[in-house]
Amino acid sequence: MEDVAGAVGDLVREGKVRFFGLSEAGVENIRRAHAVHPVSALQSEYSLWERNLESEIIPTLQELGIGLVPFCPLGRGFLTGSVRRRETYTAKDHRQFDPRFQGENFEANRKAVEIVRNIAEAIGAKPSQVALAWLLGKCDFIVPIPGTKRRVYLEENAGAVDLKLSDDEVARLEAALRPEAVSGSRYNEKILAGVDR
Repeated sequence: MEDVAGAVGDLVREGKVRFFGLSEAGVENIRRAHAVHPVSALQSEYSLWERNLESEIIPTLQELGIGLVPFCPLGRGFLTGSVRRRETYTAKDHRQFDPRFQGENFEANRKAVEIVRNIAEAIGAKPSQVALAWLLGKCDFIVPIPGTKRRVYLEENAGAVDLKLSDDEVARLEAALRPEAVSGSRYNEKILAGVDR
C-alpha cells in the first residue's frame, strides 16, 4: 500500500494526477496509504441496504478528512421498489448472482425495504429519493454515485438533494434496514474474499 501511495504521490507532484482515491479499502490500508500521501476519497458500497462502513470506516474517514463516494447507494435497485427476483435478470446482470436477490433472502429483503416505499408515498417522493436523502443527510463528506441508464432516473435521483428527512423518518428507515434485518451477504463468498475489510 505504501508503494502505491508513494507512486500516486509522485504522479500528483508531476501534475499527472490531481487526487488519490481508494476503493473498498479497510481501515488499516486507508491509514497506511494516507500516511504516505493524502487520500482524497474512498469509494465503497454504502446505503440503507449495506451499512458495513458505519462502525470503523466512516469514523476513520471523518478523522482523516477523507470523502466517501458510495457506489450502489440504491442497493442495486432494491431500494427503488422496482426490483425483481434474480431469475428474471440476464446472465450479464450481476444481480443474478447476488445472494440478496435469491429465494428466502429476496422475500425477507422485499419486506424490509417496504418502509422506504411507505415513507416515500407519505412525503410525496420516490423511494430512490428517500434512500439517497438518507445518505446525503448522514455526513457532509458523502457524495453518492447512483448508476442509471435513463435520464428520467437521473433527474429523479438529483431531486434527492432537496429532500430533508425528519428524525422520525430516519429512525424508522434505520430500524427497518438495520444490518441484521438485511438477509444475505452483499456478494457471494468468492467476491467477498477480495474485499478489504
